[in-house]
Amino acid sequence: MATAANRGGGSRDKVRVCRARMRARGLRPIQIWVPDTRTPAFRAEAHRQSLAVAASAQATDDRSFIDTISSLDEP
Repeated sequence: MATAANRGGGSRDKVRVCRARMRARGLRPIQIWVPDTRTPAFRAEAHRQSLAVAASAQATDDRSFIDTISSLDEP
């Protein structure tokens, strides 16, 4: 029985070929770590920050800014 590696279709080989193709196009891989927005801790911190913004003296200006940039993508 032939394995994926023997057939040349293994995921490791596909990744290697894809990375070589991307490097040939002048690109390079990077890895970034971002907050996990699914965690309760993230939700709690986002909520805490939103309450702080809403209670600030600049809340009206902040809301206006958010409304302005939110509508930039609308047709």
